Formats: sequence, C-alpha cells, structure tokens
Amino acid sequence: MTKISDVLKAAKPRERTVMVCIRGDLAGEAERLAAELAKVSEDWEPSDLTEVHPSREIAAQLKAVREEARETEVPFTLRYVGDKAYSDLLAAHPGNDNELFDSVAFPRALIAASCVDPEMTEEQVVELFEVINQGEVKKLFDAAWDVHNSSDLIPFSLAASALLAGLGGES
Repeated sequence: MTKISDVLKAAKPRERTVMVCIRGDLAGEAERLAAELAKVSEDWEPSDLTEVHPSREIAAQLKAVREEARETEVPFTLRYVGDKAYSDLLAAHPGNDNELFDSVAFPRALIAASCVDPEMTEEQVVELFEVINQGEVKKLFDAAWDVHNSSDLIPFSLAASALLAGLGGES
C-alpha cells in the first residue's frame, strides 16, 4: 500500500521552459528576407548563363539572421505555484461576465508569479511586454497556463518515438 507521505516527499511542481525571442528586429528582418526570397524566386530571369541567381545571397542572409535570432532567444522557466496561490491569483483578477479572469491583468500576474528563471515582478513583466510581440507574450502565458492546468503527464513526441524505433529502441 502506498503512503501519502511517500507520495508527498516525491512530488515536485510541474515546470516548463520556453524560448523567447527578445530581438523582434531580427524576427522582422527574417520575415522581410523570406518575402524577398519568395519574390525573387518567382520573378527572376537570367540575362545570360553566367548570371548567379540572387536567391543565393538572400538565402545566405536569411540563414544568418535566423541564426542570430536563435542565439538571442532567452529561456524562461515557469513553475506551478500551488493550488492556493493559483486560486488567490484568479480571485485577485476576476473577469467580466463569462470570463474566468481579467485577460490583461491575470496573464501578467500569473507569469510574474510562476516564472522562476528569470524571476520577474509584475512591473518587469509589463516592461517585457512592451518590447516583445504578442506571439512571444502568448508563448509565455501558454507555458504559465499549462503548468497550472495541463493534465498530460508526459507530452508525446512523435519525433522521439520514430527515432527510437529506427534505432531499435523502444518507442
């Protein structure tokens, strides 16, 4: 028979780490280069056989910008704050009408409360939200929401299963 004291000793709060691009200028440049590459690929016609397709240079620039953007991504680790603290956060940020929570204040408070690396205050979360785009904000909130609400114990990875099966390991 399992003892609850043993379960409690072994239990650890759920965590999730997401990579956040803090250089929106690089993401924008990558988008610009990708659009330019698509346009050149459609429109370009060589004037002679020695002319080099301009997509090579654009593709090289795009690769360099994407690599630079990846290097500037910062890991954010979010951890479940516990039932009481989470309930208190929800109660402190009630929604209007049929909404569970205030859609502006609650995400900021939840991220501040659950982000353990780097640690942030709500004021710092607000500052961060002024420079990262809504896609990155959503990534942070989704991770914070998931550590508090997701019931999947271990996410399934098709890539890992296929790799292990291909190597003769178990999937």
